[in-house]
Amino acid sequence: MRISTANSYDVGVNTLTRRAAELSETQERMSTLKRVNSAGDDPSAAARAERALARISRSEANQRAVDAAAAAIGQVEGAMGDATNLLQQVRETLVAAGNASYTASDRQTLADKLSSLREQLFMTANRSDGAGGFLFGGQGSTQAPFVDAPGGVVYRGTSGASETEQSTNMPLSADGDAVWMSGRRGNGVFETRPLTNTTTSDLPRNIQIDGGQVIDPGAFYAVPPSTYAITFNTAASPITYTIDRTPLPPATPTTVTAQTGNYVSGQAIVLDGMSFTMSGTPQAGDQFEIRPSTPDLDVFEVLDKAVLDLRAANRTGTQIGQSNADNLRHLDAVLSNMLSARSAAGDVLNQVDTETERLGNQKLAAQTERSNAEDLDMVQAISDFQNQQTSYDAALKSYAMVQRLSLFQYINS
Repeated sequence: MRISTANSYDVGVNTLTRRAAELSETQERMSTLKRVNSAGDDPSAAARAERALARISRSEANQRAVDAAAAAIGQVEGAMGDATNLLQQVRETLVAAGNASYTASDRQTLADKLSSLREQLFMTANRSDGAGGFLFGGQGSTQAPFVDAPGGVVYRGTSGASETEQSTNMPLSADGDAVWMSGRRGNGVFETRPLTNTTTSDLPRNIQIDGGQVIDPGAFYAVPPSTYAITFNTAASPITYTIDRTPLPPATPTTVTAQTGNYVSGQAIVLDGMSFTMSGTPQAGDQFEIRPSTPDLDVFEVLDKAVLDLRAANRTGTQIGQSNADNLRHLDAVLSNMLSARSAAGDVLNQVDTETERLGNQKLAAQTERSNAEDLDMVQAISDFQNQQTSYDAALKSYAMVQRLSLFQYINS
């Protein structure tokens, strides 16, 4: 078989071109440190790398959301810490107000201190998050969520909390209504309270009632939620009491006499699984009420009542003791509610750490998959480059030898 000089030339050029292209591709991979620089290099690996890159982007976006939640809830937890400290100062002031040796002037000074603490708490409740929102704005509020209205503080925010996307589902704010306005009245189950005397239109002056407790849950919950009205027959000897029970809707509100008996100061009265104690001497027209506890006690209501009580004139020692006990009980209720909310914020911050670790592991796994799909094995690349360079040099020399095999060069030689 005869091979023409032109064919040998073409074969040499093609080989040289192919070797140069292979060498160039290897050099490009070595410069980018990637085995796959375009989808055409390896379609399957390129698709795997793109899916991994999408997961990396999602992990990074989720981590930014988690970081935002951590910053927001960190501020919320700090604000609740400040509020807790202020409420502790309020409690110390109320305990001091129970000192029987204090004069009306002393109590006026304590009332002024409570008013100052109340203003600080109000500012804390309306604290900004530094980004145009409010820490306790709930699901969003462009204006301060708490308004000091004539009838008391009103929450104008949107109940609930704004949250990050569904995959992380972490709060970006706090529900101000739940934190500041949702303490449970009384002892948390039922509330005892004095009512105005039907004759003097004044609170009972010589008798008071404690907060009571549930001693038989089965008996207590067997009775539908009801209000209990306690009245006295002071004309009797000994003095007697009557307790009338009226069920609350949706039960039929039919009033019945639940219990009567002789009144003994300081002796516990047990009724429908409840136990409470009244102390002192009742006057004609004195009355008390027991009703189910409701979760609508707000911090500012407690302080406003405490200030009014401390500034009230001509109160008896019994009235002072009753108001101080009630105010302390309600302060403990809102303080407990605040501490629970702060604990929940701490749980969120712990969740942030867990979520950050999870997202970090997720991102690392995606990065590993992307690396496996497209990254270059440098040792193998260097070996391939050296082999291809040797092949290219051999092709170049072969081409040069073919170039010298013309008829004229042969005759000249």
